[in-house]
Amino acid sequence: MVRDMVRGFCRREVVPRAAETDRGKFPAEVIQGMGRLGLMGLCVPKEHGGGGADPVAYTLAVEEIAAACPSTSTIFTAHNSLTCEPLCKYGNEGQKREFLRPLAEGRSLGCFALTEPGAGSDAAALATSARRSGGHWRVDGMKRFITNGNEAGVCILFAATDRSRAHKGIGAFVADAHAPGFERGKCEEKMGIGGSSCCDLHFRGMELPPDSLLGEEGQGFEVAMKTLDGGRIGVAAQAVGFARACLEASLSYAGERTTFGRPISEHQAIQWKLADMAIGVEAARLLYIKAARRKMAGLPYTVEAAMAKVFASDAAQRASDQAVQIHGGNGYMKDYPVERYYRAAKVTQIYEGTNEILRQVVARGLCR
Repeated sequence: MVRDMVRGFCRREVVPRAAETDRGKFPAEVIQGMGRLGLMGLCVPKEHGGGGADPVAYTLAVEEIAAACPSTSTIFTAHNSLTCEPLCKYGNEGQKREFLRPLAEGRSLGCFALTEPGAGSDAAALATSARRSGGHWRVDGMKRFITNGNEAGVCILFAATDRSRAHKGIGAFVADAHAPGFERGKCEEKMGIGGSSCCDLHFRGMELPPDSLLGEEGQGFEVAMKTLDGGRIGVAAQAVGFARACLEASLSYAGERTTFGRPISEHQAIQWKLADMAIGVEAARLLYIKAARRKMAGLPYTVEAAMAKVFASDAAQRASDQAVQIHGGNGYMKDYPVERYYRAAKVTQIYEGTNEILRQVVARGLCR
């Protein structure tokens, strides 16, 4: 039911705006519509204003949105997986009342501020600091490549509270993105997903209330890693959406485009490309659903999430490449959506853990 509802919404509201969104227009009306449908807090418990859905339903929704618009799916996943989820899991009742309900109801947008110029794959190498000062937390530093950073009203922020303890001295904080000292910096011009902002955040003596810690002091690294585990399942579903859109567009085009007196879908060279794309979509979907079901059952899913994200993102990259090739010269033109997915697919191999790092995660899980 969730999948069908989201698919219908995307066909009516998201697909017609996808090209404009990719050119850099934030899809505010679409996000508001998603809020009215309960999608902006899909897995948030109902008592906090959410839909109370499970991880499988969430990932199916991600796939549908991704197949309609790469930018919108990125906004959606960063908000749900990276902001609402850690608030649900680690937030206290006061934080949930103040921050989670507006997020779940679509009245506010969330961002996840972990990455820094010198702390990407090495997430523990944070330069941003938080220290107690006059009964408050004082935060200084900057973050880079923060999805939704330009529009966010709530920020999940990670900072070093005790450098002598390395990764055990990192705190997770929930911050009002309109607080004094919270400054939005440069927005990047990206290869793809142009409608999703990706910007620097600067903290210049930003004061946070004493109860701003998410979880316990020193628990920040755990919050970040467990949040990213769940986020990677969403990225896998997003990549499947990209690959599926490429397959569907290629099947349609191959049935209409003729060469040598027959549709190109009758040429073996094209048939094999379509077959490989379909195999990748089906296999990647099974992997992300397996990881989501393990999460839903309360079983360990770190390795399964990493596997799903690596396989699905690689499949999306191959599918988008083959889709452009099937479309020939038309595939290189912005009039055809496969060009958009070709540019978007690449980032799924990079964000929320590069595929190189995630292969290490899988290997460690195998070699214990």
